Amino acid sequence: MENRKALIVIDVQIGMFDPNYPIFKEKELLEKIKNLISKARSIGTQVIYVQHNESVGEPLETRKPGWEIHPNIQPTEGDVIVQKTTPDSFHMTILQEELEKRSINELIITGLQTDMCIDATCQRAYRNGYKVTLVSDAHSTMDSNNLLAKEIIDNHNNELKRFANIKESREVFI
Repeated sequence: MENRKALIVIDVQIGMFDPNYPIFKEKELLEKIKNLISKARSIGTQVIYVQHNESVGEPLETRKPGWEIHPNIQPTEGDVIVQKTTPDSFHMTILQEELEKRSINELIITGLQTDMCIDATCQRAYRNGYKVTLVSDAHSTMDSNNLLAKEIIDNHNNELKRFANIKESREVFI
């Protein structure tokens, strides 16, 4: 069967970029994701944005400014936007249906937060039978109480090898 790919961009929303809780290498992250989106579109790979919805008063409160997808990587016509309320991008969403509708069998995963939604979505995609590629330098998080963001990212790139191919952004779409 032919590999039909989709680039999955998870939770890259304005409310995630809070200067009080800085995203590790946020400028580089946005640039790498923007370049991946551009490459994907240029070769006809489906781009799917996953947008987290939080309740009233939260940074990603639905339909408030923080909920919007980051302006550096805006969706265009033909892109799919999936709404979610849990870390797993498949749980109670239309993601599976959208992938099946397009006969997609390989997911290239980028976005936020490494230790939450990236982790949960990589594992679920693998369990759902997808070939998964995690773009090692195109997902990020912020420092936790115990670990620096870089440590969290490195640990997850290592741990998620069980569920995904780990590639740098320059190795994707070549």
